Formats: sequence, C-alpha cells, structure tokens
Amino acid sequence: CFLFLCLLPEVTVPLSLKEVGGYIEKQVAYLSGGRGEDSSVIITLPECSAFSDIPEEALAKVFTYLTLIPRQPGVKFIIILDRRLDTWASIKTALARIAASFPGNLHLVLVLRPTSFFHRTVTDIGFRFSQEDFMLKMPVVMLSSVTDLLRYIDENQLTSEFGGTLDYCHSDWIVLRTAIESFAVTVKDIAQMLQGFGTELAETELPDEVGCEAGLGDSTEVRHLQASFFSLYFTLLCIILVAKMCVWNLKYFDELFTVETVKQSLCFRLLAQLRDMESAFDGFFEKHHLKLHQYLQLLRYEQSFQEVRIPSILSHVYIFSCASQQVRCGLLFIFSMCLSKRFLFSIIILHGHQLSAGHHYAMALIMQRCNELRHYCDTLNAALKTKHTRLLQTHQLLLCLGQAQTWCDDGAYLLANQLVDKFQSKDGAQAALRDIEGFLDGAPSMLSSGPDVLAIEYEAVITSQLQHAAVQQMIQNRQASLRKLADKHVRPVQLVAPRPENPPRSKSPLFSPKHGTDISAHTSSRPHVMRELIETERIYVEELLAVLLGYRAEMDNPALSGLLPPILRSKRDILFGNMPEIYNFHSRVFLQDLEGCLEAPEGVGACFLERKESFQMYECYCQNKPRSEALWRQFSDCSFFQECQKKLEHKLGLDSYLLKPIQRLTKYQLLLKELLKYSTDCEGTSELQGALTAMLDLLKSVNDSMHQIAITGYEGEICELGRVLMQGSFSVWISHKRGPTRMKELARFKPMQRHLFLYERALLFCKKREEHGDGCDKTPSYSFKHCLKMTAVGITENVKGDVKKFEIWYSGREEVYVVQAPTLEVKMAWLNELRRILTNQQKMLRGLRDTPVNTGQRIKVQRSIYKLQRLEMLLRAPEGELVEYLKLVCGGLCFDFLYRLQTLQKVDSKTVFIVPGRKCVQLLYGRI
Repeated sequence: CFLFLCLLPEVTVPLSLKEVGGYIEKQVAYLSGGRGEDSSVIITLPECSAFSDIPEEALAKVFTYLTLIPRQPGVKFIIILDRRLDTWASIKTALARIAASFPGNLHLVLVLRPTSFFHRTVTDIGFRFSQEDFMLKMPVVMLSSVTDLLRYIDENQLTSEFGGTLDYCHSDWIVLRTAIESFAVTVKDIAQMLQGFGTELAETELPDEVGCEAGLGDSTEVRHLQASFFSLYFTLLCIILVAKMCVWNLKYFDELFTVETVKQSLCFRLLAQLRDMESAFDGFFEKHHLKLHQYLQLLRYEQSFQEVRIPSILSHVYIFSCASQQVRCGLLFIFSMCLSKRFLFSIIILHGHQLSAGHHYAMALIMQRCNELRHYCDTLNAALKTKHTRLLQTHQLLLCLGQAQTWCDDGAYLLANQLVDKFQSKDGAQAALRDIEGFLDGAPSMLSSGPDVLAIEYEAVITSQLQHAAVQQMIQNRQASLRKLADKHVRPVQLVAPRPENPPRSKSPLFSPKHGTDISAHTSSRPHVMRELIETERIYVEELLAVLLGYRAEMDNPALSGLLPPILRSKRDILFGNMPEIYNFHSRVFLQDLEGCLEAPEGVGACFLERKESFQMYECYCQNKPRSEALWRQFSDCSFFQECQKKLEHKLGLDSYLLKPIQRLTKYQLLLKELLKYSTDCEGTSELQGALTAMLDLLKSVNDSMHQIAITGYEGEICELGRVLMQGSFSVWISHKRGPTRMKELARFKPMQRHLFLYERALLFCKKREEHGDGCDKTPSYSFKHCLKMTAVGITENVKGDVKKFEIWYSGREEVYVVQAPTLEVKMAWLNELRRILTNQQKMLRGLRDTPVNTGQRIKVQRSIYKLQRLEMLLRAPEGELVEYLKLVCGGLCFDFLYRLQTLQKVDSKTVFIVPGRKCVQLLYGRI
C-alpha cells in the first residue's frame, strides 16, 4: 500500500478563477493566446476606467493568476497596455502598478499612447522625462498607433481590436478556464479518494482464524472494499472520459491552439496523471487481491500444520503384566498410527513446496513449517524405534519374570517338602543337599547373572529381584545347615515356610532425611533495619546535594561556560527535573523525622503517613524522566559533564545519579517490608502496614502516570478526568445496540487489543502502538480510541463462557464492551475498583435524593446548549439516547437523579415525571 501511495501523483490546484473572477470578468487583463518574440506570452490590459480603483492585492492576484496559466519553464511575458483614450497620468500610474505587482519574467511593455493631440503631447513630454525611471524597472516602448504594434508582434498573434486576425472571445475563455479548473479539483479529489482507499486496505485487519470457512472473499468487510474499488474505478474511468472530451474541446476551440500548445496545457497534464493513477490503482489492487488469496492459502496451510502436530500416540500403549500378546497388539497399533501421520506430513510438505514455487509472499514461513514437519518426522521415527525397543524388552522381561516366578515357587516348595527326619542321617542330608544343588543348577539364566546386573538391565523388576534375593538367602542358609548336619549329625530345628515374606525394603538415600541443613538465624533485627534506613537516607541526601552543587550549580560557573552548550543551560530544569524540591524535602524534613525515630522505631510508619502527600513530588520527577534521558543522550559526550565528574571524583556518570530518586523510592518499600517483618505484635504495626501500602500505591501511581503521558489523540484535558486509578492491556469485543456500525466492527473475527486507563471520572480505551526508536530510545505510545464517562457506565461481573471476562456497558447498554482480562486476579482488581467508583456515585445520588428541594430552587436549562427543537426530538428518542443527551446540570440536580427519582415533582413551570410503561424521562418545558 505504501508503494501504491508513492505512485500516486501529487495533484495541486494553483490560484483559482473564483478568487479573481470578478476582475477577470471586468476584463482588467486577459490572455488572448497570442505569442510574441521568443514565444513570449501576451497579456493585454485593455481600456479600463476603473483600473486605478483596483486594490494592489487584487491586481497582484490577477497578474499571478494569468502568469500561472502557461506552465513552460522560463516563459517570458509581453504586456500590451492600451491607453489610446486615456491620459499620461493614467499611463504613469498603470506602469508603476505593473512594475510593483507583476510577478513574472516581464520581457516588454508596449504602451499605446493617447490619440488626442493634447494628451499625446503631454504623454511624449512626460515619458521623455520619466523614461529612465521606467527603463530601470522594466523595458517600456511607447507606440503612436496600432501600426507600430505590428513591428513587435505578428498580426496573427493580435486580436481584432489591435488590427490582428486572432479570434478571441473573453466569455468563452472564462467558461473554458472554469471547466479546466473544476476538472483539476476533481482530479485532486479522486487522488485523495484513492489514497484513502489504499489506507483503508492497509489498515484492514485480516482474520487469523480459518474458522470463517466462508472465505475472505465472502466477508462483509471484503465485499465493502470490493464495492468501493469498483465505485472508484468507475469514477476514474468517467473522469478520464471527461478529460478526453475537455482536451478535444480545447484542441478545437480555436485553430490557434496548436497541437504543441495543447500537449503542454494543464488539461493534458491532468489526463496523464489520471492515466498514471489508473495504472497504479490497477496494479495495486491486483497485488492486494493476490495477497488476500495467498493469505487464505496460508491460513488453511497453518490449520493443516496445527492438526498434524505429533499427538501423544506414543504413550497410548501401556506395559501389560499379563501376556506378551497384548504388547504385540500395542506395537502394531503404534505402527499404524505413525504410518498415517507420516503420510499426512508428506502431503503437507508437498503442499508447502507448491506454495513456495508459486512465489507466495510468506515463503519463509512456509519453508519453516516444512522444516518443522521434517523434524517432526525424524522425531517420530526416533520415538518409534525407542518404543519398539522398549516393548521388545518388556516382552522379554515378562517371559523371564514368569520363569523366575515359577523357579522361586518350585524352590520354596522343594524346601518345604524336605523331611526333617531324613536329615538325621548322613545319607539323607547329602541327598537333600544334592537335590538343592541340582535345583540351583536349573535356575533361569537371568537369575544366574546376579541381582546387580538384573537391576541395571531391567529396572522395572525391582520387586521380583528382592524376592529372588530373599529366596537365595533362604537357600544359602539351608545349604549351610545341611552341611553341618552332614558333618556333625546335629538335629536341625529350623523350618521353612512355603512362601517367605519379602524383607522390608531399605529406604533410598534420596528419600532419607537431610542432615546438616543449616537453618540460618535472622541476622537482622528491627534496630538494624532502622539504622540502615537512616544511614541510607543520609547517603541519599548527600548524593543529591553533590549532584545539585557539582553539576547544576556549575552551569552558572563562568569558568566552565565555554564547555557548556547554551541550549543545555536553558534546559537545566528538564535535565534535573524537580530534584531541588526533592532535596529540600529530604534534607530539611524527612531525614530529621527519621532520625527522631532511631530510638523509637514504632513511629516510622506514622512518619511516612504524615509525609504521604509530599512524596507525590516523585510522580512529577518520574514523568519528566524520559525527557531528561533524551536530553542526556544528546549531550552525554559534552566535556562539561566530564569535567564535573572529574572534580567530584565520581566513578559513575551523571545519568546514574539521576536514577537515584527512582531507586530510593523503590528502596523505601523494601525497608518497610523488613521493618514489618520484625514488628509482629509490636506497637505501631498498623501504621507501618499503612506506610507500606501508601508507598506501594505511590509506586503504582507513578507507573500509571508514566503510561498516561504516552496517550496521544485525546482532544480534551486529561487532567479533568481525575487521577488515574488503574491501567492495563485487555482483549475487547464491542457491540452496538443500534446506529451505524463501522465495517471493521461487523467483520471482526478476533478481539481488539486495547489498553484501558481507569480515571475517577472516565474510562479511556487506547490502542497500544509498537515501541518506536532505537535501543534505549524505545518508548510505547497509546492512541486514544474511546472515552466512557463513569456517570453512564455499568458493569456485568460474569460473562458466560470465560471466568476472565466481564462487561462494561454504556448508556443503558447502547454500547457493550466485553473485556477479557489476562488473569482472574486482574479481573477482580478492576471489578473492585469499578464497583467502588459506581458505589460512590450511588451514594452521591442517594444524598441528593434525600436532600429536600426548596420552593425557591429553579432548574435552569442552558438554552444555548439544547434548543427547544432538540428537546422535542429527544422527547421522541429511546430511553438510552434520551438519558445520554439530557445530562445537564440544573441548579444542583442532574437528569440522572431525576431519572431515578420515580416521583412527580413540580419546580416552578417545569415538570419532571416518569411515563408508566416507557422508561424514559419526559421533560415538559414551556409550551412543548
């Protein structure tokens, strides 16, 4: 769109005929179309008795208008001054006025002197004595007759009144000039319309959801833009046709208008500009239409991309402990799902390459999506291999666990079935020992490798491994006892249970209690924090004094005047802000108050609360900080600051010390929190909590005011809205009950992003602009959009569908704003503040209702604001519109109060009442 606006030619309309029409119609001067030597344009000043009465300004406009008609560069002019029936005094006056008022390159002035003997003689004598004066200003030739005029100008370039053959009609010339100038204005208007249309196209917000499957071409806003395009295009073609007819009339208006002259005329230039506009407009709309089509393709491609993202298909298969057949089925299920996803990936990647091959404007984004899909394919393949390996391990583990479980059961059964009576003989003990050794030789391979290897290879079998360890321990104990019996023939007394209990699992060191954790005791105490507060306050005051004396006061030092730019000396208040005021407050008042609380820390909270209003000066300092930083960046390399820093022996520059007030303001709330931490159940705790709240509110107020100064486009005085209470960014939907609705609001498929500012008397809706500038110069700005007076605002706290949404409605739901907060906490904070404002308004109205109306009280309606005709129209208006427009302050009562009164009152000749069945206020005034 920017390229299209650059291609549109700038159409300018010079001085118009309407501005000098009265004098042109009187034929004070005219352009006959004739040309003199070197193609000089001839301007004729015929006999005019009222020439001397024409004001100088009007005559200068006439000459300027006539000299602007020929547009050739370096054109010269010849003036024919016809004074054959006049006197020398008139000629002298006319020449003087021409010399003073003519703006062009005057080549020659041909004067036809009076024809009567007396006046001719006087003219000759007067011109002889004044010739040198005139020749210094302009070349003047005094002619005796019309015949002498032919020596300077060809008769074909002279009109009939000068003996020439050039046909000229002044009335036709005026008609033609009026038509040409009207055409120029029309061309200028159509250029502005095209620029506005291009701007509207550029500002049209396209939907970022494919949910509007009707397509971009079927949306209401796009249909409106298409209708505007065809209307503008038809208008442009009509104007081009009119321009061609105008050129044809100009070409054949007179045979003396040669083809070369017509080509240089204003009409031809305007026609060429129209053709350029037509070409630029056609090219722009074709590109814009192509971009819309590609945008729709991109939306559909993005939807396909989002739909084929890797789902959690790899977690759908669980480890089954019952049978390996279910594991095999899960593996086949994963293979089938992954195969379908990989096929979809291939299709979308192919589609992306096709879009890129068609030179799509979002080629980079599409290729990025294709690369992401390839990465997804690789990730899917790797995850599939990992899952396949894990499932095979699971299958093998299930088989091994089954074998181990069977072996353990057989071992326990073997031990339980060995008869103790047979152990009394050596042969019986040896036989039992051989049975156990044979059983151990037949153990599964996974059990023979040892518990450590098993735990590493199969972490999931930790419970079975513990059971295996318990069984092995039992077997080893039995082996030892049997060997003893075989050697000593000692009767054993130990019995084995069929299935031993699992030994208790030892706790992992990761879950054991932590030892050696040093719980540091509080190193600070209430007096310590108090001393820190006072000591840092003294340092802060000393630093402020050093800045004011070492920099600000040095600006008046004559010895350093050569190092200081003059413009910087005049802007010291911008650079330092109200730092002197802050220093005076802290050095003379606040530091002394804090020092008085050194032995009585319980009074610190009261000290802050007492000086609460004085801390508002920091808000002024913070609001000036952006201007101060901009000025510092402009002059930071100034040798004056370097010299001052050297004298003060500061390691940091001035900009670091200019941040001290802001840093100190933040430090206060931290120190107050520390004091409150060590002041539980102590005297002055409530005041300390109040001081902390006050400082936090001050920080919030400063932050809000910093955003407020970035509001642009608000025509009124923002200070009249009261103090800014809250501000923040929200998603907003707007709906109107009736009335004209902008196309952007009808076709909006997504919420508007608005930054809301809540004041005591109004609610502002602004649009946050992108930060502009480079580096640290970046600052946000807020463009003003809407203003809602709090006297006509209502809220609905809950909106169906989203707990973070609430409604702000205006003028009896004439306008409804659905606001979505970023979090539920932000929503509740805003609702509490809005509820507080509305509650205060209701209390005020209730107080007015309870106040009796004196018999001498009069309701004075300002007739200059609302005339009687306006009142008649408002009587027939709907409820919301009537209440909106009848908010006039009337002798201490307002129409909002009368609207809620619901009773009939008479005050003098004015009556206010409620009509049953129609909720609107009726005003009977006078004879209405």
